Amino acid sequence: MQIDFDVAHGVHCLSHAHVNCYLVEDDDALTLIDAGLPSMWPLLLDAVGRLGRQISDVRALLLTHGHFDHLGFANRLRQSSGVPVLVHPGDAALVASPYSYRPQRNRFLYLLSHPGGWAPIAAMAAAGALNVQGVEDTGPLQPDIQLDVPGSPVPVATPGHTAGHCGFILPGRDVALCGDALVTFDPYTGRSGPQIVATAATGDAEQAMASLDALADTGVRTLLTGHGDPWRTGAATAVDIARHTGIH
Repeated sequence: MQIDFDVAHGVHCLSHAHVNCYLVEDDDALTLIDAGLPSMWPLLLDAVGRLGRQISDVRALLLTHGHFDHLGFANRLRQSSGVPVLVHPGDAALVASPYSYRPQRNRFLYLLSHPGGWAPIAAMAAAGALNVQGVEDTGPLQPDIQLDVPGSPVPVATPGHTAGHCGFILPGRDVALCGDALVTFDPYTGRSGPQIVATAATGDAEQAMASLDALADTGVRTLLTGHGDPWRTGAATAVDIARHTGIH
């Protein structure tokens, strides 16, 4: 487990088993973007404490999408602290039932031909990926409408990986948190570098490729992804590489 403080201005990365989630710090409180895996709950408490905060200072949990590896401790946080959980309406049903999604290709059969994914997926399973509770009482967020939560994030619609996938721009910080719209490590193949997630975990890869335009249009220098290291040499460059890498 790892905490990387200030991966961008006032943004802190919690990472375990190839899964990232992020705390966005503002003057008065925190916003959490994604909820990782269940075993990352102590990591959240540690990070909040080391920032001199309390868990009650987390004012909102924003979900990029409803997959189980981004939802790990969301229900625990919701029940223990009453933190509102916000997600695009297109993913609300998936958040309530995180194992109900149907990717383009069967993920288990996919791994038979992509052995580089076995170790990352096994690490995720050991960290609780097979035992994630859904969250039914979520609130909606809408693309391009700035949210009144710490960091003032603006959702950016990036469907394809899931129907309601959204990234988030943080105004004035030159950064976008892009979830799984673009990653720098794909757990299903073991490949590094900017790319969309494999068809073993993506609902519509063609749509996901088209949504890269929205990331490029942000013009930010830093992309913080759901899997892999930060990308610091511009969204447009990352998108160009992801398009060249193609669909797998």
